[in-house]
Amino acid sequence: MKIATYNVNGINGRLPVLLRWLKEAAPDIVCLQELKAPQEKFPEAAIQEAGYAAIWHGQKSWNGVAILSRIGKPEEIRRVLPGDPEDSHSRYIEATVDGLVIGCLYLPNGNPAPGPKFDYKLAWFERLAIHGADLLASGKPVVLCGDYNVMPTELDVYKPERWVDDALFRPETRAAFKKLAGQGWTDALRKLHPDEKIYTFWDYFRDAYGRNAGLRIDHFLLSPKVDKRLKAAGVDRNVRGWEKSSDHAPVWIELSDKGA
Repeated sequence: MKIATYNVNGINGRLPVLLRWLKEAAPDIVCLQELKAPQEKFPEAAIQEAGYAAIWHGQKSWNGVAILSRIGKPEEIRRVLPGDPEDSHSRYIEATVDGLVIGCLYLPNGNPAPGPKFDYKLAWFERLAIHGADLLASGKPVVLCGDYNVMPTELDVYKPERWVDDALFRPETRAAFKKLAGQGWTDALRKLHPDEKIYTFWDYFRDAYGRNAGLRIDHFLLSPKVDKRLKAAGVDRNVRGWEKSSDHAPVWIELSDKGA
């Protein structure tokens, strides 16, 4: 089974890129972030024609998350991260697909930091940690993936000294990620590629992609039952170089069959 996460940075504007990648990579399950489309503008027909059933939580101009599957329709569990009934951002959606619980998330950017946006980011992270602990306690096989907007270590960022004051790299942000992962989650890419420079995002400015001046901010966290099935993990880096592509590249994992 192949599962992918991809911040599309506007699903309708980048639909040809998404459909081309779906055809070439053929992931079984896909988590999308930054749809930047209201609920009624999600391109469901095109996604279905590509062979995928979908659930999504849209929002006009900003945010938006979706789960696609070609191995059965995702059975929605929730579309809001618990813990703040006042939070109106569409940043989380969770479903069951083929026995797996899939949590698709788009964590707040948090800039400028310090400030209200950074406070919101850390509060959202805390809510995610509380929900993550509940998911682990359930004993179910869980995948928590998406755009976390955090570089966990200096290995995950080109020229880390330039990012010390950024909300994605501040000590509080990295500590929040470490706290979450420390509950018992496995960082899939780092488990299989512990010492490699792997990036998932390259800015549009200053030829960042051409210089490989990137960041690793899109992550897979796996519960113990899923970790046991992990076979491979990687980044479809070439997709970032396609015309009119997102500034993120798709990230993926491969799992063995349940009975393996």
